[in-house]
Amino acid sequence: MAKKNDSGFQSSAGLMRYFDTENEKGVRISPRAVVGIAIGLIVVVMLLQVFVPLN
Repeated sequence: MAKKNDSGFQSSAGLMRYFDTENEKGVRISPRAVVGIAIGLIVVVMLLQVFVPLN
């Protein structure tokens, strides 16, 4: 009699999903820092447009 394979269905088909991996070597930045940096860059660009016009 053949063996029954009870391993179940693998929806990822052997591919590792992004959030399943953890990389301890990478830089960790909080979401607040990312938003703060983005807002800071927006302010810098707007100030540059005022003080150093390209036209």
